[in-house]
Amino acid sequence: MNAPHHALQLSDRIADLLADPSRVPVSWTSQPQWRQSLAHGLPGIALLHIERAAVGRAPWERAHAWLTAAVGAVTRGPSCYLYYGAPALAHALASAAEVHPHSYRQALAELDQAVAADAIHRCDAAHARINRGELTALAEFDTIRGLTGLGAHLLRRDPDGQALWAVLRYLVRLTDEVRHDGQLLPGWWTATAPSGKPDAGFPFGHANNGLAHGIAGPLALLSLAMSRGIAVHGQVDAIEVILAWLDRWQDGPAWPYWTTPVHLDQPHRKPLPGQRPSWCYGTAGVARAQQLAALALGDGRRRQTAESALATALSDPVAFATTTDLSACHGYAGLAHIAYRAAGDADIHIAARLRSTAAQLLDSACPPGTDPDEQARCLLATAGPAFLEGAAGIALGLLAPATGSPPASGWDTCLLIACPGLTNFGER
Repeated sequence: MNAPHHALQLSDRIADLLADPSRVPVSWTSQPQWRQSLAHGLPGIALLHIERAAVGRAPWERAHAWLTAAVGAVTRGPSCYLYYGAPALAHALASAAEVHPHSYRQALAELDQAVAADAIHRCDAAHARINRGELTALAEFDTIRGLTGLGAHLLRRDPDGQALWAVLRYLVRLTDEVRHDGQLLPGWWTATAPSGKPDAGFPFGHANNGLAHGIAGPLALLSLAMSRGIAVHGQVDAIEVILAWLDRWQDGPAWPYWTTPVHLDQPHRKPLPGQRPSWCYGTAGVARAQQLAALALGDGRRRQTAESALATALSDPVAFATTTDLSACHGYAGLAHIAYRAAGDADIHIAARLRSTAAQLLDSACPPGTDPDEQARCLLATAGPAFLEGAAGIALGLLAPATGSPPASGWDTCLLIACPGLTNFGER
């Protein structure tokens, strides 16, 4: 049995086990907020069934059942972000609209308005913070909780709207250097640990480099917007500032998860590379963001450098050994999906390497001789049903590299590794 076929079987079995939201062995009552979570709850699991319906692998009724369960009392306002509340449900409904354009129209329009209004409000607050000379917080700008994540939805749903342009202008300003305690720092420097909270291990804060929580997220959004012809004043300069920062800390085919003041004080000392080449923090996410930037700027040399770094990192035995699960966030399925996406935009020679790497990742996710039914049940029992780190995300991540067809619903726009309308845009 070849790896793509086995991967598809595993994806199918997981989806079958998650077919009925009333029968999923998870109690949402213990943490009711997870019902509205893209990472942990109903909207994220709905993405699996939406995509499967979009590519003809399952009936639409399954997707509708999960969306119906998700629609209800939805949190709106400042406590929301792409992975929670109104924006999370909006992302799921936007993916559904790719399959059934006339379904959920009113609900999606209302949620889009809520996301846009919240983005503008948060941009105003962020500019006020900058004017006060205070350091930013990860939750202000990152992909998971911040304005970059909201921008990803706005780029998809309202690329010409005022809210997206406000987000882009804010991100440009975020790249301006700041002076704090007499030291010149990048504008995305935070006073906290990577958790977003004060920590004795990070007494002077850090600069986060990851795609989920760091500056690679804004880099990806600025680049995707530019590739769609959307640019505000200073956007090219902002992209180049971020790229120069990442170049400074690159160590071989890897980038560190974060940078601390120790490294700034000792310019020849580089941070240790991240342990896993994952989407959230590691080389996979950062390299894909750099590839997107190179495509936006028309920089062929940087494009090849980023693609080569990704292919090398994903085929490195040491890095491979640090990947211990199948999740979309930091496991084999997520890495295979990123490799597949990057291959679609890559130089023809590196594209072949990336496709070969994706096949190896599928083989690691679904070893020969493994029973898909047993593996699916085990994954659901151990990893849970969730999207970002659970079984639904695994099933989603396996689909495109196993079938050789890009996502039809645009579900992965929430990862900031793709944008509807830009499939294989490296070939333009």
